[in-house]
Amino acid sequence: MRLIPLAALLAVLSTPLAAETLVADPAAPVTHEGNLRVMTKFGSERLRPYFETLAAAYMAAHPGVTIELIQEDDDSVKAKTKTLLASNAMPDVFFSWTGTWGGNLVRGQRAVDLTEVLDSDWGKTLAPSAVDAFAYGGKKYGVPLYLDAKFMGYSKPIFAEAGIEVPETFEDLLAACDTLKAKGITPIAVGNKSPWVGLHYVGQMLAHDVPRAVLEADFDPATATYTDPGYVTTLNRLSELAARCTVGPEMNGIAYQSALQMLSDGKAAMYYQEIIEFDNSASASTVLKPEEFGHFILPAPKEAKGDPMALEGAPEGYMISTASENVPLALDFLKFATTPENGKLLSAPPYGQPSAVVGGADPATMNPSVVGGLQDIAEASYLIQWLDTVNHPKVATAWLNGSQALLGGTMTAEEVMEGVRAAAEDAK
Repeated sequence: MRLIPLAALLAVLSTPLAAETLVADPAAPVTHEGNLRVMTKFGSERLRPYFETLAAAYMAAHPGVTIELIQEDDDSVKAKTKTLLASNAMPDVFFSWTGTWGGNLVRGQRAVDLTEVLDSDWGKTLAPSAVDAFAYGGKKYGVPLYLDAKFMGYSKPIFAEAGIEVPETFEDLLAACDTLKAKGITPIAVGNKSPWVGLHYVGQMLAHDVPRAVLEADFDPATATYTDPGYVTTLNRLSELAARCTVGPEMNGIAYQSALQMLSDGKAAMYYQEIIEFDNSASASTVLKPEEFGHFILPAPKEAKGDPMALEGAPEGYMISTASENVPLALDFLKFATTPENGKLLSAPPYGQPSAVVGGADPATMNPSVVGGLQDIAEASYLIQWLDTVNHPKVATAWLNGSQALLGGTMTAEEVMEGVRAAAEDAK
């Protein structure tokens, strides 16, 4: 997820587009002819073949259909979406996060209302909580493809050699970092060149330090105050973690892919990552092998004021453009993408994206760490969404800029929160 001028994106989204089809009809006939443009977030070398395989299979079954894939990744999909919105060239099917990101697309009338379709028998094949995450104003607009959440991945051999256990509290994590550093080992690899990386730490830690009701009120500019002391507590704890566990301000010049590679190459003990990255962290081709990879939820401090059982994460999925000239065909392709068979393909290596399809995951073919991560998601008290997609774009920008400056040593926790409060006031 890359920082872009989100205020400009909001301006684009605030002007609705006229469209003939705003509500998808589950009974509409499908004509398997024509061109379908699909924008994914599977642009990395590891993930790219998944949608290529799906598209090839769909076109083989329907020779009259041509599918054009626009494959983006975490660092390009937001900018690409902005460009396509500004030129009124949104593809028929496009990737979306939940939260305010998806909500802006809905308010801008860029996403087809899929309520009737998702309330049909087909909709019941998808995880209900994942479907509900794409609901706005009581209506449903997104088809969840996979579940996602954030975990600390670690090297079991490095932990064993250093004589440390999986930390149960945030204080234990800092102590483990001290031990690793004393042995000349980089405790946690962080690449914060894209500032959403550091902000993901903030999101999980805020769930520990700030009560859920306060967080959810502050996500809405109309009710936001950002006065709870837990915000400053979290940011100060993040500064301490940066000092004791990472390379420090230098992290702002490191790409997140490079940091992940440090764990895979055995050059760092830990890397904070999404469950969808587990299969990329350890494989047959990396120094760190799958059986040597472990994970744990970033632990809460001993005296957590929020919810120590909360977990940061959200499903991710796809919407259909209101400008599409063939909504039934776009919907049919999404139904194909979310069959149990394709869900199992998605959930297994090398993709490792836990499917949101009921019955779309087979533990026998999946990375055991992904299976364990799914169990952690199921046991979490609630999922706190990514701060840069759940917040108003102006507030998200303040969080992104502020957290990166904090980790770079150029802003204090109090200064970051002043910027967030000002952005929330400006967004009212």
